Amino acid sequence: MLTVLILFAACKSRDSQRDNEPARSSPLTVIEEPQKRSTLFPQIHAHLNGMVSEFIFEIYQDTDSTFWFCTNHDGIIRYDGRELTKYTEKDGIGGSAVRCVVEDREGILWFGTSGGLTRYDGEKFQNFDFGGSDWENEIWATAIDEAGLIWVGGNDGVRTFDGNSFAEFIVPKPELENARPMIARQRVSGITVDRRGDIWFVNDGYGITRYDGQRFSFLTAQNGLTDNYAAAVFEDSRGDIWLGTYYGGVSRFDGEIFTNYTRNEVITGEEVYNFCEDRDGNIWFSAEEHGVYKYDGENFRQYTREDGLTNNAVQYIFADAKGQIWFCTWQGISIFDGRQISDVALKEPWTR
Repeated sequence: MLTVLILFAACKSRDSQRDNEPARSSPLTVIEEPQKRSTLFPQIHAHLNGMVSEFIFEIYQDTDSTFWFCTNHDGIIRYDGRELTKYTEKDGIGGSAVRCVVEDREGILWFGTSGGLTRYDGEKFQNFDFGGSDWENEIWATAIDEAGLIWVGGNDGVRTFDGNSFAEFIVPKPELENARPMIARQRVSGITVDRRGDIWFVNDGYGITRYDGQRFSFLTAQNGLTDNYAAAVFEDSRGDIWLGTYYGGVSRFDGEIFTNYTRNEVITGEEVYNFCEDRDGNIWFSAEEHGVYKYDGENFRQYTREDGLTNNAVQYIFADAKGQIWFCTWQGISIFDGRQISDVALKEPWTR
């Protein structure tokens, strides 16, 4: 499976198939060679002692304050406060592309990979695939509900995992005219469990499906969602739902009313995802090619390369236990310490 960055490039190229919209091309080209991987962007920031390329898909800090870096090509990087350790398929990880991670009540980590669901119990990795069934092992999203059940989203839809076996969970799609998925009709690329226990599924080209345990409902362009190409769902500490899309920007949904900040020209950038809330309650998100925004409850503040970001394309945003905000960009990692944005190596010397 190609990198998620190529997925974004594919998303852009699909514009040519949409009605009355001109085609656009991605500024990024990834070239795969046996001994060398290169991009149009130089690696100018710290890259975890050369263990990983600049494309980090997700960062997680577990209950023991250990850092885990999920990458698009290079498996998992772990930092335990003393040293960096790299884990690959040889160590039991399902696939080299690691896209998501969740931690259960027992402190066990579950990684969604390009080759199945990988469990880490503190000592070893164990991978669970779909048993040679017709399901693909490509995983894009993981979540754990209040009962401890693991939800897994992939190219062929959704499965639940009870720790021993998978069960298919059918997520219905709304009836939409001219729906054109980017990758696959059944693909679910995001799963969010809110404070009420409702589960939100990000569909490929079919908006968002919400499940309250008994009934399904849909958020689409027909009832307030700005774009059926949904990218992310995030619940903040106030209980509001933030919705990012590929072509319609960012909206906030209070359960009844959608407020779209992109169409209202409050922010610039139509491709929005990577939501994060810091310890002060500020909401951060990326707007492709326009850097990142911080929302303090009243106003938005934009940060770009001029403010210290290494690149305006940000793949992931993460708030650590120190209160620092990490930005994983197409050219490496930057950190915001509350005052300024700097190269990660200036704040975290262990990355050098």
